Amino acid sequence: MKLLVDSGSTKADWIAIDDSGKVLFTTQSLGLNPEVLTKEEVISRLDDKFDIEHNKDKADYLFFYGAGCGTDRMKKFLTDIFEEYFSKAKVTVHEDTYAAVYATTPKGEEAIVSILGTGSNCSYFDGTVLHQKVQSLGYIAMDDCSGNRFGRHLLRGYFFNKMPAALAKEFEEEYNTDADFVKHNLYKEPNPNAYLATFAKFIIRHKDSEFCRQFIFEEMESFVENYIKQFDNHKDIPVHFVGSIAFYLKDELQEVLTKHGIKLGNVLRRPIDGLIAYHVLNK
Repeated sequence: MKLLVDSGSTKADWIAIDDSGKVLFTTQSLGLNPEVLTKEEVISRLDDKFDIEHNKDKADYLFFYGAGCGTDRMKKFLTDIFEEYFSKAKVTVHEDTYAAVYATTPKGEEAIVSILGTGSNCSYFDGTVLHQKVQSLGYIAMDDCSGNRFGRHLLRGYFFNKMPAALAKEFEEEYNTDADFVKHNLYKEPNPNAYLATFAKFIIRHKDSEFCRQFIFEEMESFVENYIKQFDNHKDIPVHFVGSIAFYLKDELQEVLTKHGIKLGNVLRRPIDGLIAYHVLNK
């Protein structure tokens, strides 16, 4: 049995398949970002899902693609935990960009591949090897055009009294805006980036309002300038996207990329289904 996992900071999609690609089970756990979780928290999130805990000794392979796995230290941290938990499995840990690459370039074609979800990143895939020019410093310093960046904009707009009254009223009805509650989630709870990203659906739902629209286009412009344009051939090859932000703001993304002479490629909400085909072909 092969376990394929695509994990962001907010959630992780799990699919178990046999050698022919037949799906044995699917489930979803909380995200397993090693940058923001302890070993105990990772194990707790695994134990919390019956299908994962119940089948941990049946897995022959675990292919994990996750946010926060961009350094050797974080890869080893998770690999050690998984090898102990899935004691009979051969474990491979990649950063989440590889899941996006394998899902959006099924034939291994040259492309720039970006992730816009809870966090964000961008890489160049030459058909074989993945190249990055930006070393991520995490959600506080980077993550342009991500869910957590949009959450930050909304919270600042609300608490600085810049949010239009009608939007502010709706915001209050949908979210707990008590300052102590917000600060507790930002500074005391694990995954503050995932907490910030919970506000992203509000900005997407109100994307036609001028207040939200300005943040959307500012962040997209920033992503193009700081990430995509790092690669000299960004106008010559397609730029693929994976993640809920890209998926639900595809029209706005198309508008910004067209303005810069960049070709929008595939846009997927999540890469997990594409990974099945890849791992059946690459046994």
